[in-house]
Amino acid sequence: MTEERKGIVQSVKGGIIDAIRGAGEITDAVVDTVSGSLVNTIEKTGAVGAALTSAVTDVVRGAIEGAAEVGGDIGSTAKGAMLGVLRGTREVSTETMDTIGTSAGAVVKTTAEVGGDVGAAAKGAVEGAIVGAKELGLDAEEAASAAATGALKAAGDVSSTAVEQVREAVTGTIAGVKVVLKEPFKGEEK
Repeated sequence: MTEERKGIVQSVKGGIIDAIRGAGEITDAVVDTVSGSLVNTIEKTGAVGAALTSAVTDVVRGAIEGAAEVGGDIGSTAKGAMLGVLRGTREVSTETMDTIGTSAGAVVKTTAEVGGDVGAAAKGAVEGAIVGAKELGLDAEEAASAAATGALKAAGDVSSTAVEQVREAVTGTIAGVKVVLKEPFKGEEK
């Protein structure tokens, strides 16, 4: 990871820690921090395509690491991170469903790295995708599916236990929306 990317992760992590300690309301604090950080990064770098994907991944990583460091609720953090990503990228991203999948994947991988509950993180990411999709006038079922599928693919890179936890957490109806997983999933061919 480059120094610039490490700087983004640390900046967001510090912002999340300060916001959680100061506000107590984790979801709104995460939404504001993630959205603001992405807008700032995009304005500074003009990030699109792969650069945007890296920026999203770094910002989500910072949010999850920050919440984990202060004992914040990972599910609420994941929800806020997803909503923040959607708000922060709405002006520049034509690949919204890809962004949702990437964000959900980053949530799951980082949650696994910090020893958090990957199931709660995945469900939170799906909830955030649903809220964000409705807010932006997108198809909530498609957004939920993209988030769930991205989370499950990332879980496949973590472990078979993570796959089971994520699958259980994102299967069914979440926030009034039927979640449909898309096959095939990496790591499940066994």
